Amino acid sequence: MRIGIMLGQPTGSDALLRLTDDLRQAAEEGFQSAWLSHIFGIDALTALAVAGSQVPGIELGTGVVPTYPRHPGALAQQARTTALAVGPDRLSLGIGLSHRIVIENMYGYDFDKPARHMKEYLSVLLPLLAGEPVSYAGETIRANLALEVPNEDRVPVLLAAMGPQMLKLAGRRTDGTVLWMTGPATIRTHIAPIVTEAAAAAGRPAPRVVCALPVCVTDDADAARNKAATVFEAYGTLPSYRAMMDREGVAGPGDLAIVGTEDQVAARIHEIIASGATEFVGALFTGGESAARTRKLLAGLAS
Repeated sequence: MRIGIMLGQPTGSDALLRLTDDLRQAAEEGFQSAWLSHIFGIDALTALAVAGSQVPGIELGTGVVPTYPRHPGALAQQARTTALAVGPDRLSLGIGLSHRIVIENMYGYDFDKPARHMKEYLSVLLPLLAGEPVSYAGETIRANLALEVPNEDRVPVLLAAMGPQMLKLAGRRTDGTVLWMTGPATIRTHIAPIVTEAAAAAGRPAPRVVCALPVCVTDDADAARNKAATVFEAYGTLPSYRAMMDREGVAGPGDLAIVGTEDQVAARIHEIIASGATEFVGALFTGGESAARTRKLLAGLAS
């Protein structure tokens, strides 16, 4: 069973030092992977290049870099440079569309026909990540370039996908999908079948299905669920996540959080793997004793 951990987004002038310490702790505890979100704090790929160059071994992943704000050529250049910094076979590039409220209201880009955007984006990104030149002219993306980053290692791509079109695209063209706020019933009946069938039809290997969820080992499950509902409240208002919650039959993020005793949390994670996820990434949202118990349990599952 592959178990990863979501690294917190550190703040302050010593943010990169603290991120490096967090990554080192995760590696020493035996986690197979560590993931960093890309929101509005430190740049995920830049931060992983810094921290990962100081901490060997553990796989690194972005969860996820939005595509609209940067040209696929620029992202490929940055990702290959990060992979060069951390060493071979360590970086997994998680990318995604983000959300209309972010892309249109904050960045000022048109969010029209997002599936078309991603299809065209991958047509440029994937060859460049593989070290190949690209000449492409689509409706939303154009490129005619080759990169000279001295890194010949292929960088795998995971596509944040929840709807059928994006899941099929993930299976046909990428190494799999990375999920957030998606439960085991949805993985079993929706995510895994679509992405797996698409990969098989394209003659690709079985895709990775990385499931990330809030997790907390505690004797007070009600309090933990209430805290998760507050901390992650915004995700329940975003249409793509809301659709996954409705499919799962839950009211909100607090109901998707994995909380309870060691045995209860372990059983829930095993259920997620049995549903079709290939790996689980825990996002801790408490501190103190519950955080220590959670890390211990996850590390034990990883080993």
